[in-house]
Amino acid sequence: MTIRPLFILSLPRSGSTLVQRVISSDPAVSTAAEPWLLLPQLYALRDRGAVAEYGHGPAARAIGDFARTLPGGERDYLAELRRFTLGLYERAARPGSTYFLDKTPRYHLVAEDLFRVFPDGKFVFLWRNPLAVAASIIQTWASDKWTFGRWRVDLYKGVAGLVAAYRDHAPVACAVTYEELVMQPAPSWGRVFDYLGLTFDPHLLHNLAPAPGGGRMGDRMGSGAYPKLDSAPVGKWVQTFGNAYRKRWARGYLEWIGEERLGVMGYDLGTLLKELEAVPTSRRLLPSDVARSAYAWVEGSRRRSVFRKLSGPGRW
Repeated sequence: MTIRPLFILSLPRSGSTLVQRVISSDPAVSTAAEPWLLLPQLYALRDRGAVAEYGHGPAARAIGDFARTLPGGERDYLAELRRFTLGLYERAARPGSTYFLDKTPRYHLVAEDLFRVFPDGKFVFLWRNPLAVAASIIQTWASDKWTFGRWRVDLYKGVAGLVAAYRDHAPVACAVTYEELVMQPAPSWGRVFDYLGLTFDPHLLHNLAPAPGGGRMGDRMGSGAYPKLDSAPVGKWVQTFGNAYRKRWARGYLEWIGEERLGVMGYDLGTLLKELEAVPTSRRLLPSDVARSAYAWVEGSRRRSVFRKLSGPGRW
């Protein structure tokens, strides 16, 4: 096999489709919309975090027991998973490609595993102002309704997992912020391409390749709205945090991430808080936000209780 895996590791709504469009313009890089290929494969060894009709917890424990019977134990199992995955990447790649770019935002849940399975892989960590990420989720997927629902795993567990993985593997990875890529494009994109051993052509940014097809997952919206590199989305997040309730949530979220983790991501807590406080405050959507948050808290508690019962040890 000659193909080499290239992973973009980010939260959703961080600009990963833009990065995919630019990098895959190089003939050496093949890609697909969003494979999600490795999530079920790697979760097969985890007895928590997934629910299935067949009983995911018992299956994960059985697979783990089987892996330990192999001559090399779990290392042999992961080696076969690597070979299986690279074989699929190679079949999906264009002839002559050096890389297959797998852009699956929820790989933030298995980032550490990816480094174990693909020690010779390439890993681009893409950060974005976390308030911009939250705002884009609300605007794009929730129609400006104050509900994070199934995306809380991204905003919290995703941040923690990505920061931890980057701390552990920074010497062999490349990190860049979305803001750098659109505000300081030449040096930022040049650094990414240098990391991959490819030559950066600035003209790529004036006529972006469309987002890859071939799947139902992935972001088609940005591809149509932004045919060339545009810095306009950088400041759009302020439109989402215009009432007191949303601003209070945003302060709490930034403080939860904390100064240290934000520093790893390339941001300063004090600066982000000042930018948030500068946003004009109104009562727009305030009653609706409070009501939705109360409902979401009750419903979320119920779902978490059910999920724990279904995914805990010994549960089918």
